[in-house]
Amino acid sequence: MPVDLREIASISGMPGLYRIVSPTRSGVIIETLAENPVRSAAQAKHRISLLHEISIYTNDPEVTAPLSEVFDNIRAKYGDNVPVNGKSSNQELAAFMEAVLPDYDRERVYMSDIKKLAAWYGIVSKNLPFTKATPEAKEAEPAQEEAKPAKKAKAEKAEAPEGEAKPKKTKKSAE
Repeated sequence: MPVDLREIASISGMPGLYRIVSPTRSGVIIETLAENPVRSAAQAKHRISLLHEISIYTNDPEVTAPLSEVFDNIRAKYGDNVPVNGKSSNQELAAFMEAVLPDYDRERVYMSDIKKLAAWYGIVSKNLPFTKATPEAKEAEPAQEEAKPAKKAKAEKAEAPEGEAKPKKTKKSAE
């Protein structure tokens, strides 16, 4: 993923995007993504959405498009300048989304979502460095996924001998 969205969050009721600095007992410490970052605390009662967990509905109910992929598509098509903003018409927003993600679900993705997507992309592209995806990084991700099932296989092998009858330990009575 060229842009790292793991520590970038959107907080309901608060404008813009925030970088999560560190957790606290009652929430997290956040920092605005701006030229002059300001730190503050977000309480646990705020709805905090991490951008790497957000995805966009597609026509296939089993598949969603991660926000990082959508951002990559926007960057490939438009670069840093997005042709839409919060005041764009619904037709312009729909055309933008169609160009970026042709198979998005038109019934479940609202115009307000597309406005938010364009605004978030503007903030992320201005304040976070974009690095080219290397083939080595793409190969490393599947390798990590393959390693996890291997560990499960070892655990299953370890469970197999446990199923055999083992002599029971008995307590010696103190006489």
